[in-house]
Amino acid sequence: MTEEVAVLGAGMHPWGKWGRNFVEYGVAAAREALADAGLEWRDISAIVGADTVRGGYPGHVAGATFAKALGWQGARVTSVYAACASGAQAIHAARAQILAGLADVVLVVGADAAPKGFFRPAGGDRPDDPDWLRFRILGATNPVYFGLYARRRMAQHGDTPDDFAQVKVKNSAMGALNPHARYRSRVTAEEVAASAVVADPLRLLDICATSDGGAALVLSSMEYARRHGQAEPVRIRAVSTVTPRYPNTVLDLPDIATDSARAVQPSSETFRGSIARAAYEEAGLGPEDLSLAEVYDLSTALELQWYEDLGLCGEGEGVKLLRDGATALGGRIPVNVSGGLASFGEAVPAQAIAQVSELTRQLRGVAGDRQVPGARVGITANQGLFGHGSAVIAVR
Repeated sequence: MTEEVAVLGAGMHPWGKWGRNFVEYGVAAAREALADAGLEWRDISAIVGADTVRGGYPGHVAGATFAKALGWQGARVTSVYAACASGAQAIHAARAQILAGLADVVLVVGADAAPKGFFRPAGGDRPDDPDWLRFRILGATNPVYFGLYARRRMAQHGDTPDDFAQVKVKNSAMGALNPHARYRSRVTAEEVAASAVVADPLRLLDICATSDGGAALVLSSMEYARRHGQAEPVRIRAVSTVTPRYPNTVLDLPDIATDSARAVQPSSETFRGSIARAAYEEAGLGPEDLSLAEVYDLSTALELQWYEDLGLCGEGEGVKLLRDGATALGGRIPVNVSGGLASFGEAVPAQAIAQVSELTRQLRGVAGDRQVPGARVGITANQGLFGHGSAVIAVR
């Protein structure tokens, strides 16, 4: 089990469509996290920024961008890019620096100002880019991929569009309680069914939006936390950043083939399943120890898949877990009590950091009306393009 690091502070800029530069959102989140930690920017010895990107190309070297905006003070700087897993990779990089003794306290920041509508490919021909290939050859934009995954669940497990709609109903009810969420109104199953079909069987309200927003964390060594009066802080116990294995029987776009330069035996688990397993093994915990989970609900159907990949239930049993109320607030294992991406939308570099911010509030017991009683252990899970796994386990 890896040595723990402390979460001294957590901050967020509310999600929405604000029409301003992403740096503004990141700086606001950073200042809130610093205030939460009781520290000044000059106290920070290193900063890690999750890069803001457009169509696969880093738009800004985020670590230096945020350091400059906060005011040059000589901090060690790192920038990372792992698509939707960028925030978890940033947390991983910060933790590694702390455990290596390179920094006592590190600021992690991610922010985005997303374009309107669904993400689309950048211009130009890039035949060596698997993301470009899946857009241009397969026509598999993100909503198409989400629809294919939903169809797979319907065919294999008997899930229905009504089941998918209930995920949105659950998450919107919890998002309505979150002041940082973009969408803060409850949604009914009838409203989901009445929304436009985007990628059959998924409708507009089954799929998350693209959003502006920012999130930040202040991480430190346990010794530093104790010196600054935090004897029992929230701690990060595991960060999983695994890659897929070949051959892979369940494809995760943009990969559209299973050939590999190295012959290996087929894995007994899916890529998503391996993300969770690596986190559990590092933390010395299992799904039975969890108080809550924050998962990557790009679509309603994908949230159900995460229930199974995290080991919250058996294969094909995600809908039963949902119908039984186990994943709602007050249930056995609440999932996406923040409201999830259903209530926030995607602000790509920020969302994995925002997930850990939610765990921090829950484990501190300060989440207000959406508080999970007695929360002690939480997990986050998401996935970035090009084989970036992402899961973080936090404990109190």
